[in-house]
Amino acid sequence: MFTAPAPTRHAPAPAAPAVVGSGDGLSLDARLAAIDAAMTVRLEIAAVAHEVRTAHITTDPVDLADVVTVPDALPHTTPAPPTTTYRTPVAALLERAQHRMATGGWCAGTLTDESGAVCMMGAIRAEAGGNDGLESSALTVVRDALTRRFGGDISVPDFNDAHGNGRTPGRMLGEAASLADARGL
Repeated sequence: MFTAPAPTRHAPAPAAPAVVGSGDGLSLDARLAAIDAAMTVRLEIAAVAHEVRTAHITTDPVDLADVVTVPDALPHTTPAPPTTTYRTPVAALLERAQHRMATGGWCAGTLTDESGAVCMMGAIRAEAGGNDGLESSALTVVRDALTRRFGGDISVPDFNDAHGNGRTPGRMLGEAASLADARGL
């Protein structure tokens, strides 16, 4: 005689807690606390259900030394100079200054520190290569970009030193390069 296997029965899902609404007279903090408690209960139930469903699965511990491998010493490579996007001299200078700051590091309080990192003005000066007119034009465009973005009258060194990392100063060099290109400088 043939007998069919018994159907699999699942435990009934626990009833969802009542939703706390704004018409129940509770303050916002009390409603948030009630929702937090309800969510905690739901997460605990889901965690237990997950453990029960996966208890039969055997896994071997993973040794991270087998998974993650890195060379003992990374070869020192100098990043390739960026392809020049801008054709105008001031815009190209500002783009090179942005690249120098991104690859060589950013510093505050000095043009160049002992590790070779540069501030905004130090990057512009280094990339200008002694061309004072080009450097002056680039600094003027950077000040114009700063005024457009942040308003007021702020110097390039003060703006650079007001930040804790080089992301914003570097981004402003990029905006200034775009502005110089738009002006044909």
